[in-house]
Amino acid sequence: MTELFPSIQPEAEPSVREKLPLCREAAWDFARGIPIYAGGRPVTVTGAEAVRVWCWRALKTARFRHDIYTWDYGCEAESLVGRPFTDQVKESEAARYVREALRPNPYIKDVRQVDVAFQDTTLTISCTVTTIYGEVQVHV
Repeated sequence: MTELFPSIQPEAEPSVREKLPLCREAAWDFARGIPIYAGGRPVTVTGAEAVRVWCWRALKTARFRHDIYTWDYGCEAESLVGRPFTDQVKESEAARYVREALRPNPYIKDVRQVDVAFQDTTLTISCTVTTIYGEVQVHV
């Protein structure tokens, strides 16, 4: 018997996790700012830790400065140096720059709890990044 309103079930779209290859990056010594080597070869990390390494490196790289990177890679927080903004405006802009720097990564779903602090000439950034692998904490 034909129904007036047939039930049509669309095919489920594959999840983002199934579409993207496993994220891989070189393991990183965040304290010294260099990659980790073992036996003369770089150590590789995958998944959430790889996304955390990518975030740290993207936030430490000045946007638009290096020809090797696309214009989507890097952070513009350096542009706040020497500007006559109030501390509140600088912190707000720095938080926006952090979100804009991390947004292009397809493995990142959300950037939350962005805390920025200026102390003399040092900018400290902490945030929670929700990835397709789970949450990671990023401190720069």
